[in-house]
Amino acid sequence: MVDPRGMRFAAAVTTIMLAVILLAGSRWLLLAQTVVFGVGAVAGVRHAPYGLVFRSLIRPRLGPPAATEDAAPPRFAQLVGAIFGVVGLVGFFAGMPALGYVAVALAFVAALLNAAFEFCLGCQLYLFLHSIAVKGART
Repeated sequence: MVDPRGMRFAAAVTTIMLAVILLAGSRWLLLAQTVVFGVGAVAGVRHAPYGLVFRSLIRPRLGPPAATEDAAPPRFAQLVGAIFGVVGLVGFFAGMPALGYVAVALAFVAALLNAAFEFCLGCQLYLFLHSIAVKGART
């Protein structure tokens, strides 16, 4: 279970990082952000760098959350972010900057939706795929 405020914090930091990447066209910053996504996908969002910052510096000042959420959907969202990061890196390193910018822009939109409106596209995709898997198991 995770604190949803931490997810919004991570999405806000990610939005800022992706905006800087879009403006600077920095493949090295994209590599760093992709590693952050990868850590969140593999180790869990609580252990991802932005999650650690939230837990150690911000959450103690806020107190406990009113409710917690399942960690699986945000973890899947981190995997989706990592995939977009890898696609962006392939674009930038292979001399196809348009592919890099499109991948980063799509990740930026997803992060912005989460940070500003608490709408996690990756989480919704997880829930959709999970419902399909459950329906498939029943038949």
